[in-house]
Amino acid sequence: MSAARAFELGREISPAEQASHLGELVAAVRARTALEPRVGLVLGSGLGGLADEMQVEMAIPFGDLPGWPPATAPGHAGRLLFGRLAGVPAVIQQGRFHLYEGHSAGFVVQPVLLMGLLGAGIVVLTNAAGGVNPAFGAGTLMVIHDHLNLTGRHPLIGSNDPAIGERFPDMTRVWDPDLGARLLTASEVENVPLASGVYACLTGPSYETPAEVRMLATLGADAVGMSTVPEAIAAHWAGMRVCGISLVTNPGAGITGAQLSHAEVLAAADAAGPRLARVIARFVAEL
Repeated sequence: MSAARAFELGREISPAEQASHLGELVAAVRARTALEPRVGLVLGSGLGGLADEMQVEMAIPFGDLPGWPPATAPGHAGRLLFGRLAGVPAVIQQGRFHLYEGHSAGFVVQPVLLMGLLGAGIVVLTNAAGGVNPAFGAGTLMVIHDHLNLTGRHPLIGSNDPAIGERFPDMTRVWDPDLGARLLTASEVENVPLASGVYACLTGPSYETPAEVRMLATLGADAVGMSTVPEAIAAHWAGMRVCGISLVTNPGAGITGAQLSHAEVLAAADAAGPRLARVIARFVAEL
């Protein structure tokens, strides 16, 4: 842990402050590895097994990096892995930070911004999500083609740093259409069905009520979760190309009448993880 900057839970970080924080993080990483990733991947709850597909050259626990604590969310290993995935230099964030843990929006996006500074021009975001679209049963893999930020939080609030990104970034194509099409092509090659839809982000940690799921359906959401959107906004702001896949682990509240649990989420993620790994490995190989 750097003596220069200890972890402060919930501290707001403006865009203009990111450069100094990220500079420390880059230096800490470069003291351990010179690998320059072409692509960065963020693995959501229960999806850390994708890391088994990687030829790992260096693993760095979150808590070993300046200003970062260990991961606390169940199903999140909490480390950065550097190596090669399908022969492509890559960095994998095995687990993530969440708003519901008390972190600020500016903090939860630091890993993807770090990936960009290390060389990754593309970031692949994955998550475990609840199904809002009744057609998306447990085990559905969904390419994210748009999102709803319903958290009331935003990683770009505060003074801007134009050296990283513009003050008012356009979000029309935050989810890169070409990368989304490549994910669909990879799924066809691997014979893994892949849907497409809109991901809604709430803060959690409670799951949604049946009324909230009905509201989300009215707003146009197909899946809902507690992550991913702040990372997509920040990565796009910083000039990275963004794509992502949600694993629908369970129907949303009220659709079947069953109660929800995180154990169910992790079990479904474990079952579907190998299919997701095949799609992403194929996608990365074709970059």
